[in-house]
Amino acid sequence: MNLWNRTVGAALLAFCAVLPVAHANVLIGGTRVVLPAKDGEVTVRLTNANEHPALVQAWIDRGDPKATPDTVDTPFLITPPMFRMEAGRDQSLRILYTREPLPSDRESLFWLNVLEIPPKPADGELAKANYLQLALRSRLKLFFRPQGLTGDPNKAPEQLTFRAAAGELIVRNPTPYHITVSELAVTDGGKSFDAEAGMVAPFGELRLRVPTLAKTAPAGAAVRYTTINDYGAASAFTASVTP
Repeated sequence: MNLWNRTVGAALLAFCAVLPVAHANVLIGGTRVVLPAKDGEVTVRLTNANEHPALVQAWIDRGDPKATPDTVDTPFLITPPMFRMEAGRDQSLRILYTREPLPSDRESLFWLNVLEIPPKPADGELAKANYLQLALRSRLKLFFRPQGLTGDPNKAPEQLTFRAAAGELIVRNPTPYHITVSELAVTDGGKSFDAEAGMVAPFGELRLRVPTLAKTAPAGAAVRYTTINDYGAASAFTASVTP
């Protein structure tokens, strides 16, 4: 749509101009969204913390950050999909599951996009200086959680297993839940080696680079890791490298 093309073009120009980092003023209540299948919907709260109104557009994609509202195809509806937010006001986004079949033995991952388009300056201000309209997009994970999954999502991080290879750590997730690892370190020979963070898919594995770990960590080496739960809070765990 024309609105999308204009806002994306403005955003690209902003990046090319190497402007200082901009921060969204439309704040999202949470760092992730969980939609339980038994409820069929979830509400996300937005707050316009700026002193001026903003036009907001929201959509959900399957993991492609380049997907636009015109091209996405997901089993969800958002209401309202586009709206004006007055300064200092709240707005609720209602996300509804359309009942399109999804895997029933594990969570499915989608992404919620919230695009904030600020208003144009007054005509007098436009006449005084060059004008660039900068649209800001926030992107959050959306987890669809089927009914009847085994285990407790809060205890799922405790079940991660770790196996080391040269320069990397292989993290295995035997649970039906996505697990986001925000920090991880391996202690070997009295030295601590930090690893890259990432998210482990249900019943999947993640290979994390540990560039400073030149050799394979021995079985029993300590692993300290931090994960993020449904509410965005961090929890710390310890484990050992397995053979």
